[in-house]
Amino acid sequence: MPVIDIDAFRAAPLAESPFRYAVVPRFVPEVALEGIAADYPAIDRGGSFPLGALRFGPAFAALCDDLSGDALRAAFEEKFDMDLTGRPTTLTVRGRCRPKDGRIHTDSRSKLITVLLYLNEGTWQAEGGRLRLLRSATDLSDCIAEVAPDGGTMLCFHNTPNAWHGHAPFDGERRVLQLNWVTGEAAARSSERRHGLSALLKRIGSRRRRN
Repeated sequence: MPVIDIDAFRAAPLAESPFRYAVVPRFVPEVALEGIAADYPAIDRGGSFPLGALRFGPAFAALCDDLSGDALRAAFEEKFDMDLTGRPTTLTVRGRCRPKDGRIHTDSRSKLITVLLYLNEGTWQAEGGRLRLLRSATDLSDCIAEVAPDGGTMLCFHNTPNAWHGHAPFDGERRVLQLNWVTGEAAARSSERRHGLSALLKRIGSRRRRN
């Protein structure tokens, strides 16, 4: 049974300026969140991790399968008026946020669409960690929209050169699953290698600190 609400995504308005984006509360219904939270990979370090570097349970695996499926791809093609046929996807996972995270940036040009799915339990209370879509690369307060990373909320945007985003500092658990459609297989493999190497280095660093 699907654990994402594609109809809610279809019904969500698509903002057109200064770049295309949509926010979908309860994209993952509340009834599914508890199981996904229980099966979420244990991540005790900052940074993004590829699925292959993590261990997780069946509810989280089912979510990843739904995100990578044809039904959601078709809905995105319709919403963004883009042909994603043959465009591979990448999935990366974050579990913790560091004070240095959230600096204003745009995503790699190899990414066509970015989807951020927040899987924190309940309503986000902290002031930091709320993603802001921005008008420029220099001013975090020049905000188009601010999205609290409440459990089940999805934010998606067309990755254009002006798709600036960032958030105020936060230190602690902040669960987010990132889906991207990318330009081709080479870009997908490059992402996997980059995040896989980063995950390996973090594990080595963690072991050295413990020793």
